[in-house]
Amino acid sequence: MDTGKYKDKNGTTRVGDALRWLVKQGKNVSPELLDLASGITGIKQLSSLGDVIRGDKGLSKEDKDLLLQELQYDMQLETEITKRWEADLHSDSWASKNIRPLTLAFLLICMFVFIMLDSSLEGFKIASEWIGLLKALLVTAIGGYFVVRSGEKIVNKIKK
Repeated sequence: MDTGKYKDKNGTTRVGDALRWLVKQGKNVSPELLDLASGITGIKQLSSLGDVIRGDKGLSKEDKDLLLQELQYDMQLETEITKRWEADLHSDSWASKNIRPLTLAFLLICMFVFIMLDSSLEGFKIASEWIGLLKALLVTAIGGYFVVRSGEKIVNKIKK
C-alpha cells in the first residue's frame, strides 16, 4: 500500500483505524488506550502507545498483534517522513531548504487576498470547499512549520 495515498485519503494513523475497527466489532478496548491513541503526534507517542497495547489486559493476543503490526507501520512512516525532511534540510538546493517557508508565505498571502477581496467586493463569494481546503492547508503548514522548526532547533542544541 502506498503510504502517501493512505495518509491523504484517511488522515489518520493505521493503528488508530485498527482501534476504531476493533471497537466497531464489539471488542473490549480500554478507555486509557483509546485516549492515548487520540493524542498521537509523533514517534515517541507511538512507542508509548505500543507499551500500553502490550500491557492491556482486555485485548486478545490476536488483537494486540494486529495493533502492534499497524503501529510498527505508522512508526516506519513517521521515520521516513523525518528522513525526507532532514535530507531536504541538509541539501545544497535553495528550493529544498526554503520550500516550507515559501509555502507558508504563499498560503498566508492567499488567505490575505481572499479576505481583502471578500471584504471589498460586493458579491464576491468563495466556495465553501475552497475555504475548507485553505483552512486545512494553513493549519497544517503553520503547525508543521513551527513545530518542525522548533524541533530542529532543539535537536541542534542537543547535538552541540
